[in-house]
Order: sequence, then C-alpha cells, then structure tokens
Amino acid sequence: MTVAKVYVTLKEDVLDPQGKAVKQSLEALGFRHLRDVRVGKFLELTFENLEPEVVREEARRMCERLLANPVIENYRVEVG
Repeated sequence: MTVAKVYVTLKEDVLDPQGKAVKQSLEALGFRHLRDVRVGKFLELTFENLEPEVVREEARRMCERLLANPVIENYRVEVG
C-alpha cells in the first residue's frame, strides 16, 4: 500500500473567514502573537499496489477534478 497526503489551502489572496474566526478565538484565549491563521483541508489517500509516481499522478488528478477548487485553492501532494 502507498499513502498520498494531500494538503488543500486557500490561495493567499482569497479571504479566509474561518481562519479569521479561529485567530480571534485563539487571541481571546490569550494567544496574542499570531500574525494570521489560514484554515485548509488534509486528506490521506491509501492506494493498493501502485508505484509512487502513479499514486502521485492519481492524487493530482483527484485534486484537479474534485478535492480542490483550482480557482481559489492550492494543493500539495506528498507520497510516502
């Protein structure tokens, strides 16, 4: 089995209201040294009997078609 870890985050110029709310909540709890908080998604995909380069390409295609919105989100795939 091979695992692909997929990280999906909003592009830097896209507003992140959820991140803003988390930042405000953390500051209310006394964490005052935060500059910014961005919220994203983490997915772990487990593949059977595929080479790492095939897994990477499959995960990339999944991101392009469903897991990420390329207009407002970036994604990164790690295979290991």
